[in-house]
Amino acid sequence: MGPVKGDRVEIVVDAGDATRTYEVVASRAGRRVETAVRRGVVEVSEVTRSGTVVRTARFMANRVLALVEQPVPREESSDKDG
Repeated sequence: MGPVKGDRVEIVVDAGDATRTYEVVASRAGRRVETAVRRGVVEVSEVTRSGTVVRTARFMANRVLALVEQPVPREESSDKDG
């Protein structure tokens, strides 16, 4: 199944005295949110169907406390009646 509107990722980051929470949300239908960890940096990107990156959030990996991916519940074809 393809990605749909509503995919989102929450990132909890250590900001010294406190924690901060950031969200990256697929803002339009057909977009998805992808995560990658490269060379000590966590990248969370909103991507179109064709693979074009719309926006990216970058965080130092040693500061990231939690990375929560929350996809939209998708309807399975086997669950449909008929």
